[in-house]
Formats: sequence, structure tokens, C-alpha cells
Amino acid sequence: MANQGVNDPHHAAASESGGEPVNHGRRRFLTATTAVVGAIGAGFVAVPFIKSWNPSERAKLAGAPVSADITTLEAGQRLVLEWRGQPIWIVRRTEEVLQALPTLDDRLRDPQSTNKEQQPEYVLEGNPEYRSIKPEISVLVGLCTHLGCSPEMKAEIRPEPFDPDWKGGYFCPCHKSKFDMSGRVFQGVPAPINLLVPPHHYENDTTIIVGVDPSQSNSQGAA
Repeated sequence: MANQGVNDPHHAAASESGGEPVNHGRRRFLTATTAVVGAIGAGFVAVPFIKSWNPSERAKLAGAPVSADITTLEAGQRLVLEWRGQPIWIVRRTEEVLQALPTLDDRLRDPQSTNKEQQPEYVLEGNPEYRSIKPEISVLVGLCTHLGCSPEMKAEIRPEPFDPDWKGGYFCPCHKSKFDMSGRVFQGVPAPINLLVPPHHYENDTTIIVGVDPSQSNSQGAA
């Protein structure tokens, strides 16, 4: 830095004119030092914010798996998580809802979920109308497949203003799209496909891991 000050032509010109020599090297050093001190000060200010930012939230946004304990989840209730910046709905469906699902097939656009991009294949193995690993537990991405709005859950089987023969499901008030309690889209609504089912598996009887398929979980356990 000192050499830069000595060799600086402006420094030489100032010396020749009799003015006070300007040490640009020192000036740069002081400027850099001030900037570093300022950055350190900003760092201290940011510490409380960073500490308040739960690391698990950063992990979620980065796509890391998230877990949910469904021990206290009762029939008709929903648990909401966040994974990859998306709401994930975990719902324990009632026996009445499960019995009603097969009766809706002729009202749905894709009742057998033939679009493989809508869900992992393993959620269709037991019963494609359930779209779940366990019949009573549904796991869905809670975003309407039309424009990404968040539909309302209308889990009770009762007449609704938007459907007098409602068997429970999800209704998007923004553009009137309807989905059943398996996330299957109705015919004649703006949403083009079923609600998505994220990759997930059961770590045990009461813990769901969202973001990892069962096959990946088995391979990780073997490793």
C-alpha cells in the first residue's frame, strides 16, 4: 500500500507544487479499514436476526426433508408444514370420507391419477382413489394447480353453496376450482390436474418424513 502512495503521479505533482503530499495508499487503507469496521458493526446488528431465523426453516427452503408427528392428529383435522417453500397438508380423513371417495369418480377429471407427475407411484398401490400410503392419512401440496392459490379445506360431508352434493374436499374461492379429499380435481373447473402428492414415507407409525421416498429411506438406512 505504501508503494502505491509513493508511485502515485498525483502525489508527485503535489510535492512539486509545494502542497501537502497526499498519501493515497494510506487513504485507501483508512477507507478499507472503515469499511471493515462498518461491516463488523452490521454483523453484530444482524446476529439477533440470524439467531431468530430457525435453521430448520432455512433447511426447508433448501429442500431438506421435514418431519411431522401425527400422534395427536384427529379425524377431520389438518396439519400444515412447509417444504421447499410450499405448504404441505397432512390430513386424517374420516371413515365417512373414505367411503365417499369411490362415489366421486364420474365427477372427476382424472379419478385414477393417471398423470405420473402428480404423485409418487407408491401412493397409488393400495387404492388409487386414496392417493396415500395409509388410507386415513392424506399428504398433499396445498397449492391449487390452476394459479397456485391456497384452497380452503371443507372436510365435512354436507351441502355447500358451491356444490349441493359435497362429499368433503378442497375449494379454491379465487376461481372456483374443486378437489376431493384425495386432492383429485373435479371436471369443469379451471384447475387442470390433481393436487400434487409430495414424496414422503413413515419413519414409524406416528412420524411422517416429507421429501424422501420410502426407497430412499431404506437405502439410507442400509448405508
